[in-house]
Amino acid sequence: MAGGTSSRGSGGKKKARIEIIPLIDVIFFLLATFILFTLSLNKSAGITVALPKSATGEARDPAGSVTLTVTAQGAIGWDKDQITADQFIERLNVYHHTNPDGRILINGDENAYFSQVFGYLIDEVRKAGFQKVLIETKVRAAGSM
Repeated sequence: MAGGTSSRGSGGKKKARIEIIPLIDVIFFLLATFILFTLSLNKSAGITVALPKSATGEARDPAGSVTLTVTAQGAIGWDKDQITADQFIERLNVYHHTNPDGRILINGDENAYFSQVFGYLIDEVRKAGFQKVLIETKVRAAGSM
């Protein structure tokens, strides 16, 4: 420190600079995170089933309805959540109390047993007091079987 020289050099005060490269890195990271998050929203996070085909199927309107799903293994789904049989009864009763005129859409995997879908689900839905029960199918192309 002899001689009174400064370590800043001969230019005097050092000016603050905004480094643009790290800023761009952060922006690209946020953009990539946003894109990955929105892509994961488009995927059905719920239960995926292969619907049986039907020539007379119609497009469904899921507004104001609950979708019940039966997988090929016999698991039950309420909207996109996999639930147990006890949870199914509880949710069905709560839904009926809050929305007595609600609609129930049932999708069953084409490999699910007939008794699982109709013998249990529809029976319990009717016991709860629902009158509007719809079975969801995939529209079959004309001329195919």
